[in-house]
Amino acid sequence: MTPAPGGRAASRIQSIDVVRGAVMVLMAIDHVRVYSGLPAGGPTAGIFFTRWVTHFCAPAFAFFAGTSAFLYGRKLGRASALARYLVTRGLLLVLLELTVIRFAWTFNFDYANFVLAGVIWMLGWSMVLLAGLVWLPTKATGTIGLGIIFFQQIFRELPLALPAQVRNSIGWIWEFIYPAGFKRWDGMAILYVLVPWIGVMAAGYAFGAIMIREPNQRRRLCLIVGVSATLCFLIAGCLVIFLHPEHGDARPVLFRLLDQKKYPASQLFLLMTLGPTIALLPLAEHAQGWFSGILATFGRVPMFYYLLHIPAIHIAALAVMFLREGSIHPEWYADAPFTSVPPEHRWGLPLLYLVFALIVAALYFACRWFAGVKARHRGGWLRYL
Repeated sequence: MTPAPGGRAASRIQSIDVVRGAVMVLMAIDHVRVYSGLPAGGPTAGIFFTRWVTHFCAPAFAFFAGTSAFLYGRKLGRASALARYLVTRGLLLVLLELTVIRFAWTFNFDYANFVLAGVIWMLGWSMVLLAGLVWLPTKATGTIGLGIIFFQQIFRELPLALPAQVRNSIGWIWEFIYPAGFKRWDGMAILYVLVPWIGVMAAGYAFGAIMIREPNQRRRLCLIVGVSATLCFLIAGCLVIFLHPEHGDARPVLFRLLDQKKYPASQLFLLMTLGPTIALLPLAEHAQGWFSGILATFGRVPMFYYLLHIPAIHIAALAVMFLREGSIHPEWYADAPFTSVPPEHRWGLPLLYLVFALIVAALYFACRWFAGVKARHRGGWLRYL
């Protein structure tokens, strides 16, 4: 690995920061929805698309985490240094998921009965696994990543090839890798398994080789990759609907097309989300003005934003409930993000989006301050946030 020229790297990082910042903002919509009590994906068009637009977040996080690792590896110049960084940062993310983030979701210490393996858990372990792939040629890493994505169902069948005694003893561990029907660890809610997400991160790592090309070639390749993935989704998704109609499903065809499986993320889900995200990179590269600057600020400090936004939303939800109900009802959020707000106490979409806008506006100033601190003090522990 050799360092990339400073100017070119800055341009590419700016475009990634803008897109990453956009998905960070979108993520807050869904987490406000969680505390509002509104169900994910329905039943109205407003709630459906409120949830759907946030589907782009996790794929973009994992994919661009891989791309950022590639670019950071070029700066470090040694695969060993990059692998060490990925293992250290990955384990830190896992620790944060199990402690700080879990408390931010629930505001309680009942760790014995509820712990979440969420998106930060997934990103952390994927970084640890990516550390073993960065020693390979970039094309090999990308090929492995795409193979994991498109042949992910193999991981459901692999345990069946093991002797029954071995299969039963490792079953609870395998459920962290890919759902195979084993009994899960009591008290652990597994929201994100590692497959196919390690594949997404590995593919994003290989995508970094595109991001170091000359600007015109880079933009052309981003459009080719992004538009091709989107077209594949549209063609394959329409074929699935046509060949496998769901009898009794009265939803519009558009809803059925866009309602792809996220847990675990199916091939169609990843094509639907990553295709447009990659295709938007050339536009983000030329983005100027105050709005793109705001998005880039969020994108430069994604972990700092993430650590702040969950407790901020949680506190806002308690405040809203107090103003509306005269009580904060902490019991409704004891297992967040799996909330249990009674239907008659759920928010409407206007209130949801008002709270979202206020929180994002407040977080911008905190993120702008931290981005400045990080820029002035490069290296050290700040590089892990």
